[in-house]
Amino acid sequence: MHTIQEKLLELAKIKNLAMFSLREIGAFIGETSPQKVKHHMGQLEKRGLLHIDKAHGVIKNTRDTWDAPTKKQKGGLLMIPILGYASAGPATAIAEENIEGFLRISESLVKPRPASHVLFAIRVKGPSMNRATIDKKKIEDGDYVIVDTTDRNPKNGDIILSIIDGMANIKRFHKDEENKQIILISDSSQDFPPIYIHENDNYMINGKVVQVIKKPKL
Repeated sequence: MHTIQEKLLELAKIKNLAMFSLREIGAFIGETSPQKVKHHMGQLEKRGLLHIDKAHGVIKNTRDTWDAPTKKQKGGLLMIPILGYASAGPATAIAEENIEGFLRISESLVKPRPASHVLFAIRVKGPSMNRATIDKKKIEDGDYVIVDTTDRNPKNGDIILSIIDGMANIKRFHKDEENKQIILISDSSQDFPPIYIHENDNYMINGKVVQVIKKPKL
């Protein structure tokens, strides 16, 4: 989660943000740009972490992290929420935090994760990770990937789902400490240039990709 969003959530625990201007809210958290404050408040509202009720003059924290617990049906089937799609090419797909259905899948097809971890599914759109594999399964157009939204501290080489200016993408993570930049790298049979991110940009890691569910070959 972006640092500004973390500060806004903490502030919303103790203050009704509707009582203050964007500039005043920015002053509380050390941010001088009202537009950045507005943007990140909007992102938090989309994710259900901030409740904004303009009619009644209330803006408050609802919870600290997005959570949609993985449901389990009888017979060992999991119901993993599907949150739209992400681009495996350039960052062109808007990541709407709305459940559009559930991926029903055998528990044996998903690596065991700690009970406190929250999983969701994203449909892959694009070819730029089609050489990347998880458990010998390639990440190809039309597949689903399972994302562990609790795992947001990736190591170099991990495959992550990230949001850049409201756009979702799947890439390999690399942190270039020397040049103070984050590089999101494709792993493809085609030539896709890396995405370069400054650590202070509007950028958020939504989780680590932990499994691939292949589309059926009919």
